[in-house]
Amino acid sequence: MQIPGRDNPNGTNFRHLLLITLMAMSVQSALAQEKFNSPEKAADKLVVAVRAGDEKGILNILGSDGKDILLSGDKVADADIKALFLTGYDLRHQVVKKDGNTAELVVGQQDWPMPIPIVRKDNGWSFDTAAGRREILYRRIGRDELRAIQASLAYVDAQHDYIDMNPENSDPPVYARKIISTEGKKDGLYWPAVANEKQSPLGPAFALATAAGYRLTGEQTPFHGYYYKILTAQGPKAPGGAANYIVNDKMIGGFALVAYPAIYGNSGVMTFVVNNDGILYQKDLGKSTGSIASDMTAFNPDEAWKKVPDSDLAVLP
Repeated sequence: MQIPGRDNPNGTNFRHLLLITLMAMSVQSALAQEKFNSPEKAADKLVVAVRAGDEKGILNILGSDGKDILLSGDKVADADIKALFLTGYDLRHQVVKKDGNTAELVVGQQDWPMPIPIVRKDNGWSFDTAAGRREILYRRIGRDELRAIQASLAYVDAQHDYIDMNPENSDPPVYARKIISTEGKKDGLYWPAVANEKQSPLGPAFALATAAGYRLTGEQTPFHGYYYKILTAQGPKAPGGAANYIVNDKMIGGFALVAYPAIYGNSGVMTFVVNNDGILYQKDLGKSTGSIASDMTAFNPDEAWKKVPDSDLAVLP
């Protein structure tokens, strides 16, 4: 299972990137929204601010309605989106007037429209950020949730590969209790590649991740808007009942994972859990998602957790 890296600005995935937003970054204060003499000047000013990384300027142009769509919780993905937008813009761009009071910025070889229209009000042109807000968040959430599904299934494959490889020559073979191995060991699903040796189970996926700008520090950082945590037990609601996967300090009884959004309602809504059976469950844990999921220690999907629909799995690359 491959975890996606960069998308092609000329391909269909670029449409999704345009629809989730130009770039994402945190901003400190809301400013009065700027108005312009023409939609072209509005678009030009926004692109200049994006290219310069001018946080204050971007919010000044988009207005306070843009605050929650300008933060995904994943700095690497945010920077990638910015680069893809600017690449598409530099390839081709134009401002298309829909009528006398509405225009849109279209970017790239296939002329994908920015979801935030430019409208004329009170003798000036400005971005109607509120009109595009819902679509932007829906697109971002959909993208990050699909990647979380993909990464969770990749984790299952990696654990099965790990126990088959038995890289630490354990007796009996064990599952990995870490994503990233301790330095000098192979006790996690990833360790640095060595010439003439087989790659770690997550080696190819992590190569793509590092190429995209993610840094393998071992610290908790979001990957495409989601956090991931290994679970070392299962509860009474899990198939087979309650059990500890760790026996005599060796994880031999199974494995599980929880994936949850870095910012609930922004980078994702659903939390996902999966165990060694490879059946993925999802649930909306609400505004307390971060604390509930981070405190989770056992795979225990009750009737409130639903299997991820086959239709969602079918769209994975």
